[in-house]
Amino acid sequence: MHFALDEEQIAVRDMARAFAAEKIAPHALRWDEEKHFPVDVMRQAAALGMGGIYIRDDVGGSGLTRLDAALIFEALATGCPTVSAFISIHNMASWMIDTFGTEAQRQAYRPKVGAMDLIASFCLTERGAGWHAAALRTRAVRDGDDYVLNGQKQFISGAGATDILVAMVRTGADGPGGISTLVIDAKTPGVSFGANERKMGWNAQPTRAVIFENARVPVANRLGEEGIGFKIAMAGLDGGRLNIAACSLGGAQSALDKTLAYTKERKAFGKRLDEFQALQFRIADMAIELEAARTFVWRAAAALDRKDADATMLCAMAKRFGTDVGFEVANQALQLHGGYGYLSEYGIEKIVRDLRVHQILEGTNEIMRLIVSRKLIEGAR
Repeated sequence: MHFALDEEQIAVRDMARAFAAEKIAPHALRWDEEKHFPVDVMRQAAALGMGGIYIRDDVGGSGLTRLDAALIFEALATGCPTVSAFISIHNMASWMIDTFGTEAQRQAYRPKVGAMDLIASFCLTERGAGWHAAALRTRAVRDGDDYVLNGQKQFISGAGATDILVAMVRTGADGPGGISTLVIDAKTPGVSFGANERKMGWNAQPTRAVIFENARVPVANRLGEEGIGFKIAMAGLDGGRLNIAACSLGGAQSALDKTLAYTKERKAFGKRLDEFQALQFRIADMAIELEAARTFVWRAAAALDRKDADATMLCAMAKRFGTDVGFEVANQALQLHGGYGYLSEYGIEKIVRDLRVHQILEGTNEIMRLIVSRKLIEGAR
């Protein structure tokens, strides 16, 4: 076991942290207020290799590890968790094309996706089939060389502003074995989008329903064989859960950094806030919890890189722990700022709003517990 980053990993992390500080953080509050999706800035990140982090380098990817990705997403999230989280979603969809696509599909999509000339959304969730993804109902019926799609996806990040949709659709019978994966041009006739949802946080990326009404998609756009879509989705979510935990760590670290600066400057009863032992203890606990969560994310990322048998369980554990800790640290940071933490100009309340949804998406933290308990019970039989 190694608990120190090597020189290359430190360089990757510092590069992403510098990018976040220069290109993202100064604009994050405005993007949140204006609901602006910063495509231009994300493409600048892609030019540094962050549009295809763990994609093979023969098609323009960076060829890095899941641990490298966790370092990058944590670093980017110090600037804005919302932007970092969307880049994570794009990377997950891109990885699916790279891993399960044919060589022709990889060559057709991956270079443009890696550069974020084509930006990708991941379409899994449906109304009534959120945590129970195997129950999705969007139907793709074979008609010659096309599938005809009908149905609706819900809560799709980037929808309406992205170029391709990596969608899980039902091509066969009920259950997980009847699901396939299609790469869909967002401008396909019959594809439309709902209104941009009004959300508590994550305002710097649009969230819409994706509606399919007799949309024709070539069979050649299917990733892998019919019936393996659920497998593709679950494999993608292992990494997605790590990424969103890393985004929580980055947001929480930013909140902690802001708190350290604030308590050094703010005085009460004739003393700086950081001179009160009660507040010192609270700050220490915030840092301890954050470091414990970071260590857990790194361990799960290393397991996923090695394809360990318990990688899925560890990813679920790390997602539950990391996102809960991230939100709690940010919430404590708001409390330590007092009334100022509630004001938007200090940036703390935005972090709290952004991190709250991390406990819900990529599988709620209750579902993470269910995954862990099932693995443990199966192993005890």
